Amino acid sequence: MSDKDQLNFGVDAETGSEQEGYVKQQKRQIGTFSAFFLIFNRMVGTGIFATPSAILSLSGSVGLALFIWVAGMIIAAAGMAVYLEFGTGLPKNGGEKNYLEFVYRRPKYLATGVYTGYVILLGWAGSNSIVFGEYILNAAQVEVSRWNQRGVGLACITSAFLIHAFALKWGLRLQNLLGVIKLIIILIIVVSGWAALGGALKIEKPHNFDNAFEGTTGSAYGVVTSLYNVIWSYIGYSNANYALSETRNPVRTLKRAAPTALITVAVLYMLVNIAYFAAVPKEEIIGSGRILAASFFRNVFGSRAERALSVFVALSAWGNVLSVIFSQGRLVQELGREGILPLSRFWASNKPFNAPAAGLFEHWLVSVIIMLAPPPGDAYNFVLNVISYPLAVVNVFVAAGLLHLYYRPHDYGWKPPFRASWPVALFFLLSNVYLVVAPFVPPTDGQNVYKSLPYYLHCVVGIAILAGGGVYYIIWAQLLPRLGGYELVRDTVISDIDGWERNVFSRRK
Repeated sequence: MSDKDQLNFGVDAETGSEQEGYVKQQKRQIGTFSAFFLIFNRMVGTGIFATPSAILSLSGSVGLALFIWVAGMIIAAAGMAVYLEFGTGLPKNGGEKNYLEFVYRRPKYLATGVYTGYVILLGWAGSNSIVFGEYILNAAQVEVSRWNQRGVGLACITSAFLIHAFALKWGLRLQNLLGVIKLIIILIIVVSGWAALGGALKIEKPHNFDNAFEGTTGSAYGVVTSLYNVIWSYIGYSNANYALSETRNPVRTLKRAAPTALITVAVLYMLVNIAYFAAVPKEEIIGSGRILAASFFRNVFGSRAERALSVFVALSAWGNVLSVIFSQGRLVQELGREGILPLSRFWASNKPFNAPAAGLFEHWLVSVIIMLAPPPGDAYNFVLNVISYPLAVVNVFVAAGLLHLYYRPHDYGWKPPFRASWPVALFFLLSNVYLVVAPFVPPTDGQNVYKSLPYYLHCVVGIAILAGGGVYYIIWAQLLPRLGGYELVRDTVISDIDGWERNVFSRRK
């Protein structure tokens, strides 16, 4: 679908009714501004506030840590280009699910089944809810324990679920507002970092840049785990792809919003890292854990500012949770709308407030379980890695699928309005292959990211989640049809109400 087609979407092609076309456009509530903040809020959650400490600890030096941030930025840029091509070529809700189904057509419906497990069993919103609790308690000067931290985190994710389930427009407005607040916080850190470089500090200048590569370790486990932390901070460049059916002029909007958001975030991330290293001694960074931003504010502005800015960082985490649950709830809804899930009508419903409350609830429930289950100290890192690892596996197949389309475009009729190019797709593929394989290399002493869990646990759990989708495929697409004497048939339909195009699975005797 071309930009021109998208611009003319306001008139119904079949009936020529401007009124019907207007109604369909009214169902598309996301413009360029909201699409930008859908991406920005998803990327800038707590990663830049919570992960630099672990990255420095694993890499061993300031210089290597900054190089790892640059490497993660390049991988994210390649991923954004790949998803931008798929999003403009298939501009509808669903994200990776659409792309995998479009390319991988044999075995029939296997991609659908595996991706269903990936969507249903991962709780993306859990980790940032944990950090929200940690920063709120730090601001209140309350000692952080396992349950008070997660209790506050539970309030965070529950409020995000309720807002998006019962007040869709206000949820989008709140996301945008928190995105603006988040942007202001980051700009404060950046400007304060420039002042710290000039010596405006409450402590002695740390001189972290004098010998930037001192202490470099460079082990395979340390580098790849650091890269996971950076990539986690960039997850979200594809967030607008999940809601393209609800986006006005989706091709044009995505081509504007995605690159603008990624470039903005990449520049800010590098400047924030430089600010941290300018104001906080290396040993304090490593010991600060996930409240590094609080240490930065204390060293630059004093203890009162530390408490106030901790509240704003918590609001940043809340904005990310709102953005995550918004998109993930719609993925669950799409699976219901297509008849893939049991009780599909329930999951597909937009009742009673024109929002996918059931899909949002499913993601809330899984996120809460994943958030509460791990032992103290390991919860955040485990949730982060158990989400990032399956995503790397999915990205391997997404990138390989795009390369396949380049090799055989005529077989698929592939003529998208944007091209990532095969070198970019190949680089994204190889990067994710490395991220899939390298975590199985045992860490050197002291570099296990967990305190009491095996270093490979997130890999095993991530593979089990994808395997769970494979098991669901066997039951849903193989076993039940044979027992019930029917076959699954997939048709493409366009809704008369909102103009959304989607696949629908039905049973045929």
